[in-house]
Amino acid sequence: MSIDMSQFYQTFFEESFEGLDTMESGLLGLDVGAADSEMINTVFRAAHSIKGGSGTFGFTAVADFTHVMETLLDEMRSGDRLVTEESVDLLLLSVDCLREMLKAVQDEDEIDTVRVADVQKQLEKLLNGETSNNTGTEKQDQSNIKEAVEGWNVSFKPFDYLLKTGNDPARIIKEFSLLGDFTVKIHTDNLPLFKDLDPELLYFSWELTLAGNVDKKDIDEVFEWVDEDCELSIHAIGQTSPQLNKKEEKISETSINNSPTPDPTSQEKPSASEVAKSTGKPKTIPKNSADQGSIRVSIDKVDALINMVGELVITQSMLGQLGENIDSANIERLQDGLAQLERNTRELQESVMRIRMIPISFAFQRFPRMVRDLSHKLEKEIELKLSGEQTELDKTVMEKIGDPLVHLVRNSIDHGIETPADREAAGKPRVGLVELDAFHQGGNVVIEIRDDGKGINKDVILNKAIEKGLVSENDELTDEQIFDLIFSPGLSTAKEISDVSGRGVGMDVVKRNIRELGGNIEVKSIEGKGSTITVRLPLTLAILDGQLIRVGSDTYIVPLVSIIESLQVKEAQVNAIASTAELYKLRDDYIPIVRLYDIFELEPNSKELKDGLIVIVEGDGNKAGLYVDDLLGQQQVVIKSLETNFHPVEGVSGATILGDGTVALILDITGLIRLSREVRDQAA
Repeated sequence: MSIDMSQFYQTFFEESFEGLDTMESGLLGLDVGAADSEMINTVFRAAHSIKGGSGTFGFTAVADFTHVMETLLDEMRSGDRLVTEESVDLLLLSVDCLREMLKAVQDEDEIDTVRVADVQKQLEKLLNGETSNNTGTEKQDQSNIKEAVEGWNVSFKPFDYLLKTGNDPARIIKEFSLLGDFTVKIHTDNLPLFKDLDPELLYFSWELTLAGNVDKKDIDEVFEWVDEDCELSIHAIGQTSPQLNKKEEKISETSINNSPTPDPTSQEKPSASEVAKSTGKPKTIPKNSADQGSIRVSIDKVDALINMVGELVITQSMLGQLGENIDSANIERLQDGLAQLERNTRELQESVMRIRMIPISFAFQRFPRMVRDLSHKLEKEIELKLSGEQTELDKTVMEKIGDPLVHLVRNSIDHGIETPADREAAGKPRVGLVELDAFHQGGNVVIEIRDDGKGINKDVILNKAIEKGLVSENDELTDEQIFDLIFSPGLSTAKEISDVSGRGVGMDVVKRNIRELGGNIEVKSIEGKGSTITVRLPLTLAILDGQLIRVGSDTYIVPLVSIIESLQVKEAQVNAIASTAELYKLRDDYIPIVRLYDIFELEPNSKELKDGLIVIVEGDGNKAGLYVDDLLGQQQVVIKSLETNFHPVEGVSGATILGDGTVALILDITGLIRLSREVRDQAA
């Protein structure tokens, strides 16, 4: 019976991308010199799993490339090679290359074989010592060992679960036998009584002796697929100090606790010529495999959800019994049951929402690498501090906030942090500090990006804004208003244009994206001391706090985050422009009035402004006054997508079902303001 391996592709890709993140994080934590054993083992295991999975699914180009990386990591792990800045940089470059390869395989695109070959060539050069920092003595020692070898003794003790990984010791020993004359001794001490045998467990171990001057690397290649799943020691005959590959007990425990990826040694290894022919064109992958989203959920969240469903079943049963025999005597019990149902429903909703919550560390994990690369590029010394990484946020919000955060951090590094010389001249430490902090506050998630750089020069911002015509010279602006000009389109104070920042694009997009998520952003800065950018986001996009409004007989919902204030109309403050537009003077501001009944072609209670209310709203930096008949109250609503269930509607972001069963549309303030302008222009 053949197994359709494509059903496992999505899991493989998810675990591989997580493994790449683990590798990147581990490499960034390595110090120059002897490798930290725990950290380098973590990186090595991630690479080993990716190689094993790639081989299993037939992605030979990925497996071949990862094998070269793994060889370099293994030399660091065994102590044969010191960690250098050069080797870490090259391994990080290799992680990037491997990520691109996996993405191409996932999307059924061609792998960039030219880039892969270039990076692989650099790895092989480093392995061959052309750019290695190993001393000549170390190389001489290795050479002497090879010349003096008369044979090899190998102790091979597989962990009992090895067979479950798809690996077969018999195949490994057969491969070993091809290296030369050998003898084998099998140990059966751990073999239990027949009645206690588990056919899926392995109870044997072997002592192998190989005669002849064989390179140790050839022996390593025989056992490379299982070196995380066994205790292995290799030493040369006639040598006083064995070359050990024995796994530490801690690593063994990790291997046992984690479900191992099926290993490609359960299949025939591709020959060197077959690997060379591989152009990276993946096997056909079903499109829906790459498009499916998934999320890992902790067992305690699942248990809470199951318990809550159980409570609902009990409540439903109780209400069902009351419904069969309802009379005045049962009214109080019915009310209690309905109240209990309400509590259960609310708790169930909260439990379901918690399933979608993931730690913000998923968004933060890209920054150590980014800060490292940018600091080298800009010749700055920067320390990155992360805190609040376990603060949870809805998965959808997390996916959309990543790019805006990247832009904000890049700006802090480029515009905020000074060069080491400038910092010392200002009496500061050479190393600049960038901090990312996340925490919950009042039903929102707050993310702060702080730096101890030069801060923002208000005069420079203001002069640039005047030059661009964004404000006039006579305007009196507060510090907050001046800092907010940073998010104006086309405003840049960079003296030189670079690929990091300075083209005047990006910050306006950052603000728009955050506002689209129902959040807001603000900037505080002290010149010479540093800046703080605060981003506030809703916990989830599935539920929002809304204000119910009525226009005629129809009910709409305005997101509370978009409302500035509501007021009754004073006719003296209404100004008409060319009979096509109405402005309402609110303090020193003139705000366009949007008559919702005109936009949606409804029949209102009254068309006289004095008979209704004005709701002042803001969307994407633009204000408007919505003319409505009445305000009905505030409530949390569950958002239903119109685009998914119907089709996009201009000025409407979604819909919800109210308590009486009717459907109410949720207004998209930004789209509504844009739509009102189009209606006004057509009327003109």
